[in-house]
Amino acid sequence: MMKILILGALSTASLYFAQNYPVSAIPENLKKNADVVVRKDFTTIHINKIDEIRYQYSTVTTVLNKDGDSKAHIYIPYQKGDNISDVKVTIYDASGKKVKSFSKSDFGDFANNTQGVFYSDSRILALSYTSAYYPYTIDFSYQKTDENTIFIPDFAPFSSPNTSLEEAQFKIINTSGIDLRTKTYPSKYNYTSVSTADNGTEKTFSYKNVPAIEDVQMLPQPEKILPKVSFALAKFNLEGKQGTLNNWTDFGTWYYTNLVEPVSASTPAIKAEVAALRLEGSTEDKVKKLYQYMQSKTRYIFVGLGIGGWLPMFPDEVQKKGYGDCKGLTNYMKTLLNEAGIPSHYCVINSSSSQVSFDPDFPSMGGNHAILMVPTEKGNIWLENTSQQIAFNHLGYSTTDRNVLAITKKGIELINTPTYTAEQNREKQILKINLAEDNSINGEIQFAYTGSQYDNNLPYTYLSPKERIEAMKKRFDVLNFEKVEMKDFVNDKDNAVVKFNMDFKANNYSKATGENLIFRAVPIFTNNYYKSDENRELPFEIGQSFEDEYEIDFVIPKNYKIEEVPQNVTVSSEFGTYKLTVLKNGESLKVTRFIKINKGIFPKEKYNDYVSFRKKTLNGDNSKILLTKI
Repeated sequence: MMKILILGALSTASLYFAQNYPVSAIPENLKKNADVVVRKDFTTIHINKIDEIRYQYSTVTTVLNKDGDSKAHIYIPYQKGDNISDVKVTIYDASGKKVKSFSKSDFGDFANNTQGVFYSDSRILALSYTSAYYPYTIDFSYQKTDENTIFIPDFAPFSSPNTSLEEAQFKIINTSGIDLRTKTYPSKYNYTSVSTADNGTEKTFSYKNVPAIEDVQMLPQPEKILPKVSFALAKFNLEGKQGTLNNWTDFGTWYYTNLVEPVSASTPAIKAEVAALRLEGSTEDKVKKLYQYMQSKTRYIFVGLGIGGWLPMFPDEVQKKGYGDCKGLTNYMKTLLNEAGIPSHYCVINSSSSQVSFDPDFPSMGGNHAILMVPTEKGNIWLENTSQQIAFNHLGYSTTDRNVLAITKKGIELINTPTYTAEQNREKQILKINLAEDNSINGEIQFAYTGSQYDNNLPYTYLSPKERIEAMKKRFDVLNFEKVEMKDFVNDKDNAVVKFNMDFKANNYSKATGENLIFRAVPIFTNNYYKSDENRELPFEIGQSFEDEYEIDFVIPKNYKIEEVPQNVTVSSEFGTYKLTVLKNGESLKVTRFIKINKGIFPKEKYNDYVSFRKKTLNGDNSKILLTKI
């Protein structure tokens, strides 16, 4: 009997230990709002010497539903020369039972070329796996050895909403003798915190039980909510180029010497190009002519070759081939300016919809984009060199309101890019509308956009007339269009203004009530839905300030008179201002609508105040006007 009991106990134990990461073991608070749960995310980094760093990655991710598939892709990005080893993948079902396993030989090896990438040193090992059931768990591990020690990734719990974390550990074992600098950036909202252990050459950082960030309306980017730890070696290697990273001056000198100056040589052909333009006038006039010339003969294609993808193409290559990426086009533009005797600074920036700046107190390699800055007595001129259509001295919303690393012979200078005010991010509409007895309206609208609203409308420059019509119908779907035509489209590249007109007819705008007609005061308005949230857990963000002004002239049908108009409306709050005025003038009616919205990150306690403010603006837009038949 004892043998039977022991055998039974051993069998039960074997069954238990054969199960790995059952979904039932996930704490309930980590399932809330989660599409995936990161059960384990362990990274160990061995810094062996200035040109050798070894990474050991081990992650276990449970995918709870179909929406989580995109967050559990199995891939290994790498550069030529990296050594990838010990690749293991095991798939488990919901109970923790092993379903399938894979090794490195099951991975495909591809060029890591996304859309718009012409050629690059970047590659990717990827495993295609699709599960027929949910939930399932992926246990994924590998090692990678890299000679480039300039990049050590930040340590944050996760990077996207609807992801939760059981445990993450980031261990750095530094036997290189090189000083490793670290800096912890706590969560501004106390979302979670990092634990730290320091044992001389071994530093360990960890997070535990971090709930998912719910993907709610107006959510700031996770990087603005979560903590992180950043790292930088005092001495580093990049493709055989070694340098020091103790301060921005030393690093900037290395950057200029190794990544800017080697590709700055001009050629007789480039000299002739500049001479042929016969530049005259002020510095601004000369820069504008050179910039718009460069735009007219180049196009953007990503090129990720040369010193880890950070070395720009030579200017003569861009000049001959007519293409380049942000680095190559910026370097070419810099060379054109040099030939004209105009100094400029090659600048590295974090380009994204979320404003991310470099830390003045923590020098490190970073950024994902290059632009050019031309200092003048009247102020800095900023040049975005990857677009053939963007206006002169205009930066888009993905590069404004943050700092850049301006690379000079003397080092790096951190310089702020422009911040556009609400008045600069402006929309102006002038509407002339005829009301008809059959409830339809027809007329013409004049549109003009500046600042970030210029950026939003710039994509129309790439569309055909037919595509523009479809875009209009989709964009202004609050109107039931019978016909619509965009015409007189202008991209004013000197002043950063997009203008166009729209002729249209829309049905069912007004509503008949007996012999009366009733219609809303503002034909085109946002139809966003704003809902109060008593359980809001995180702050909310208004990403851009802006200002809209509409002038609407209604012509009423014959045999009708204006019976009732809404009272004028003024709503003011810390989030912005709204005004609606209605003026009768015989058979015509003029409505003026103005709204100004202030950008910022606001505490969760004020979210319902913001919703209340926007509901009042919507109520103003939906104010009704009554016509009676004479």
